[in-house]
Amino acid sequence: MAESTGSYDLRKEFISPVVTGFALQEYVMKQLVATTSTDANKETYWEETAADLTGHSVGSTFKGVPRLANFPYAQVTWTKRSKVNLKHASEAQLSYEDIKTNDIDMVARTLLRIARGVTKSVDTEIWNALTEDQTAVRINSVSIAAGSEWDSTTIANRNPINNILSAIQAIQENNYNPYQDGFLVLSPKDFKNVIDNDKVSRNPTFKTDIVSNGKVGDILGLKIIVSNSVTADYAAVVVAKECGTWRQVAPLEVVTIDDPGIKLTIRAWEYGSCLLTNAKAVCLIDNTQA
Repeated sequence: MAESTGSYDLRKEFISPVVTGFALQEYVMKQLVATTSTDANKETYWEETAADLTGHSVGSTFKGVPRLANFPYAQVTWTKRSKVNLKHASEAQLSYEDIKTNDIDMVARTLLRIARGVTKSVDTEIWNALTEDQTAVRINSVSIAAGSEWDSTTIANRNPINNILSAIQAIQENNYNPYQDGFLVLSPKDFKNVIDNDKVSRNPTFKTDIVSNGKVGDILGLKIIVSNSVTADYAAVVVAKECGTWRQVAPLEVVTIDDPGIKLTIRAWEYGSCLLTNAKAVCLIDNTQA
């Protein structure tokens, strides 16, 4: 059947790839987690204890087992956790008149904002899951002392290098390797405060290398990414892929609903949730801002 200008079948071939393309450029936090598919409403998973195994009996260690003696008993432990998958969605309606007569390209701008809206929601979900809504219970944490924030009025007190190293240390002490795909996650304001610091700019490991998906450089063996999903006054060091998983019920999907001569509806959604599977592979840094 021949298609007329403005029909749904013509529009959907254009709009769906454009929204998806915009979205792929906007995701920042997704690179921090592994992505696996699911068809469950509720995810149940097991979090493995990070501590090194030791013998359970008092004074029982792995070293120095006598001849013919029983081996020290050790046991890996897990904690059962669960989370419900959620849908992240947005839509917009454009009137026939606005599409035809507005000075602004309404369709192009709406595609961009719809993509940003859904990806921002997903990124914020991942940030909040990995940082336990910025209330460190299972994850590691480093607290910056009052007066030593990264924008402290006392310039000499600012020491982001020390704070980041403390976060790296906390992760290492829990048997994870932050130099194996490690990230420093910053808000735009904290990124400015960090790179403006003399201790950072003079550090031989620091380099700016703006690429994609929020990556803006490297320092202390960590890739730096910047996102507006990061809560003000917080930052984090994360071992990517090991820290958590994005459980994907449905990837980003887009449809258009055309009501000829009246309006065009653009609708986008993604369905899933982020699981914090290895909490000690994350370290939250708090009180970064005065």
